[in-house]
Amino acid sequence: MLKTFVSKPFINIGTMSSIMALTTFSMLTGCQTLPNTLTKTPADMSVSNPLTARMPAIDRQGRIAYVEEQGFGAAKISTLYSIRPDGSDRQLIDQLNGYIYAPAWSADGQILAYSKQAARQHPKIYIYDRKSKTQNLIVDGEGSNLSASFSPDGQKLLYSSTVGGNADIYEMRLNDGNTRQLTTLPSTEVQPSYAADGQSFVYTSDKVRAGRPSIYRYSFTTGHASIIPTAGYAASPQLSLDGQHLAYLNGRKAAVMMLATGQVINLAETGLDEPARLSPSAQYAVYPTKLPQVSGQNGGSLVIHSLSGNASYAISSKTDGVVRSPIWGR
Repeated sequence: MLKTFVSKPFINIGTMSSIMALTTFSMLTGCQTLPNTLTKTPADMSVSNPLTARMPAIDRQGRIAYVEEQGFGAAKISTLYSIRPDGSDRQLIDQLNGYIYAPAWSADGQILAYSKQAARQHPKIYIYDRKSKTQNLIVDGEGSNLSASFSPDGQKLLYSSTVGGNADIYEMRLNDGNTRQLTTLPSTEVQPSYAADGQSFVYTSDKVRAGRPSIYRYSFTTGHASIIPTAGYAASPQLSLDGQHLAYLNGRKAAVMMLATGQVINLAETGLDEPARLSPSAQYAVYPTKLPQVSGQNGGSLVIHSLSGNASYAISSKTDGVVRSPIWGR
C-alpha cells in the first residue's frame, strides 16, 4: 500500500528559486553537433518509419511519457501524455491548471512518477499506475518536491526537495513511506537518477560554484559522491541501462556521453534547455524541440534520434503546445 509522506513545514523561498532554476537549466546537449534528417510523424497513427522499424523490441514496444504546456502564467495548462515511439497510441495520463514536471518510469514501465504544481501550491510527487489508471500522492512535504527516480527493484524512490529549507536529495521506501536524507550540503543538490544496478545514482550539484552545476555520482556503499568530468555547465543526468552512456544537458545542448571514453555527442539546442533521454537499448535518444511562435503560442515536437545512424524523426504535439520532459520507458 503506497503511503503519503508529509514532512514538517519549513521552506526557504530563495532555495526554492534555485532548485527551479536548476531544474529549468537541465535540458540540452553538447560537443559535436550531428546533422539530423527530420521527418514529421503523424500523431496517434501507426506509421511505416524506417528508423522505428529498425529499433530493438525493447525500444519499439516501450512508451514515451512527456508533458505538453499551453497558455502562460495563471492560465498555464499542463497535460501529461504517453505515446509509442512510432507516434501511435497517445494516451492522456493527467492534466491540471498549473505545471507538471519530470515524469520518470519504473524499470518495468508500469508505474510513472511525476511532480504536479497547482496554483499557489508547492510541487508534489504523484505515482500513476498504468494497470489501474490511478494516481497516488506520494510526497507532499512543504517545499519543492521534484525529479523522482525509481530504484531498479521498484521499492524505493529518489527525489529532491527543499523541505529542510535547502535543496537536497532524499530516498523513500514506497511500502511504508520511510524516508532518509542523502545529501546535507549547503549547496543545491537536485535531479537524482538511479543507476540500473541500484548501487549508485547520478545527480546535479552546484557545490563548487553557485549557479554553475556539475554532475556527480553518489555511491550507496561509501555514502560519498565523485564528480563526472564534463566541459563546463552540465545538469539533468540519466544513465543508460547498461551503464555505458550518460544523457544530460551540456551547456545549452541535449547531449549523450560515452562514459568509457568521455566522447560527447551533441544532438541539438532545443530552445528549451531540455536534456536528451535514452531509449532502453541506449541506441536512440529523445528530446523536445520548440517550434517558431505562431499567434502567440509556441508549439513543439518530440525528436527521436539514432545515436549510430545519425538520423532523426519528429512526432508533433497533440495540442500545438510546448513539449517538455520526455522519458522513454519499457
